[in-house]
Amino acid sequence: MPNSEPASLLELFNSIATQGELVRSLKAGNASKDEIDSAVKMLVSLKMSYKAAAGEDYKADCPPGNPAPTSNHGPDATEAEEDFVDPWTVQTSSAKGIDYDKLIVIFSFFPVRFGSSKIDKELINRIERATGQRPHHFLRRGIFFSHRDMNQVLDAYENKKPFYLYTGRGPSSEAMHVGHLIPFIFTKWLQDVFNVPLVIQMTDDEKYLWKDLTLDQAYSYAVENAKDIIACGFDINKTFIFSDLDYMGMSSGFYKNVVKIQKHVTFNQVKGIFGFTDSDCIGKISFPAIQAAPSFSNSFPQIFRDRTDIQCLIPCAIDQDPYFRMTRDVAPRIGYPKPALLHSTFFPALQGAQTKMSASDPNSSIFLTDTAKQIKTKVNKHAFSGGRDTIEEHRQFGGNCDVDVSFMYLTFFLEDDDKLEQIRKDYTSGAMLTGELKKALIEVLQPLIAEHQARRKEVTDEIVKEFMTPRKLSFDFQ
Repeated sequence: MPNSEPASLLELFNSIATQGELVRSLKAGNASKDEIDSAVKMLVSLKMSYKAAAGEDYKADCPPGNPAPTSNHGPDATEAEEDFVDPWTVQTSSAKGIDYDKLIVIFSFFPVRFGSSKIDKELINRIERATGQRPHHFLRRGIFFSHRDMNQVLDAYENKKPFYLYTGRGPSSEAMHVGHLIPFIFTKWLQDVFNVPLVIQMTDDEKYLWKDLTLDQAYSYAVENAKDIIACGFDINKTFIFSDLDYMGMSSGFYKNVVKIQKHVTFNQVKGIFGFTDSDCIGKISFPAIQAAPSFSNSFPQIFRDRTDIQCLIPCAIDQDPYFRMTRDVAPRIGYPKPALLHSTFFPALQGAQTKMSASDPNSSIFLTDTAKQIKTKVNKHAFSGGRDTIEEHRQFGGNCDVDVSFMYLTFFLEDDDKLEQIRKDYTSGAMLTGELKKALIEVLQPLIAEHQARRKEVTDEIVKEFMTPRKLSFDFQ
C-alpha cells in the first residue's frame, strides 16, 4: 500500500500544473494585473511547498515517483508517512489509526484553495451559541474534527440567510454497517438544530462504475440503503433523497451543473486528485462532477427555485474531501458559492484502526442486520484489544484505550460523557479487564441496532418513494 506523502505530492504536483494553466489563461484573456499577480503568487507558493515536501524543484515533465516500500522506512519515518487516504482506500500502520492533525497539515499544503481547519473549542462554542443546543458528542469528542468555512455558514445563519445540508451514500451492498450511520446521525442533528433542508445523494451510478454490479442491482441497493437512512429519523418534509440513476435524467438543473463542472475540470486534475489511469473507464473520470453538483442549490429547482446563492454545508468522512476540494476550486469559476464542509474521522474495523470498517469484509463490520448474538460474537472474537497478555500484567500496567477498538466504538455510541470517562480511567488503570470493556460495548450496540431494525421495519416502499420524489420541501425560497 503506498503511503500518503507521495499521494499528497502528486496532488500538489498536479495543482501546480493546474495553477500554471490558470496563469496562462488569465494572461491570454487580458485579465487585470491584480488578478494575474494573485495567481502568479499562488503558483510560486505551490512550487515552494512542493520543493519543501519533495526536496527538489518542481519539473513539469517529472511527476513524483513511486514510494519506497514501507519495509524500507527508517526509524525516523513518521506515522503520517504511513497513512494513505483517498475516497476508496484508508490505511495506516499505526494501531492508533490515522493521525488527523497531520492530515490537516497535509491539506494545508494548499493554503488558499484547499485550506482545512481544525474544529476547535471556539468554533464548538459558537455553534452552541447559534443553535441554543448542547453540541453533539461527535463534536465534543473530536469525531467531527475538521472543517472548511463553517464560520461562514454560521455568519449566514446568524444573519437569517439560508443554507442547506448535503450528504450521501455509495450503495455498494444491500446491508449497511454501523460505521455508515455516523454521517447520518450527525446530519440529522444538524438538520434538527438549524432547521434547514437536506439533500441525500445515493451514488448508485458510481457503484455501477466501480463494482461488479448491474444497473438494476445498484439501484436496488440504493433503495434498500435509503430505508436505513430514513430509519435514522429524518423529517420527510425537509429531506429529499435521490438516486443519481433516477434524478439526473429528470432534472435539467442538475445535469446542467454537471456539464458546467466537467467543462472546468481538466483530465490532468482528476488524475492528480483521484489517481485515475489510462485504463479507467471514462465514466469514472467524469463521475466527480456528479458528486459535486448537489453542492449547488439550483441543482434542485423544486426546492430552491432558481436560486444560485444558497450555500451548502456537507458533513462527510475525510476520505470524501478530494471531491469537494475540486468542487470548491470550480465553484467561483461558474458563479456559485463554495460549499462548506465538516469532516469526520473514520470508523475503524473491528480488527484495528489501521483501516476503516468495510462492508466487503463481514468479520470487520457490525452490520445493521446483525442479531444480538452475532454482535456479541463479533465483538468478543474480532475486536482488537488494548489489553495486556495476562490478567496480572493488565491489573499492574492497565490497558491502552488509544488502540482498543471497543473503547473507540464507545466514543462513537456511548452518549454519557461521565460514563465514558470512567471506563477510560478504569481500563487505563487496570481496574477494568478487556472482557468487561467488550461487555460494555455489547450492551450499547445491541439495543442501538435492535432499535434501528425496528424503525427500519416501519419504512415501507411508499415512504421511500415519497422521500425520493422531487418536490417542494417545507421551506420558501423566493
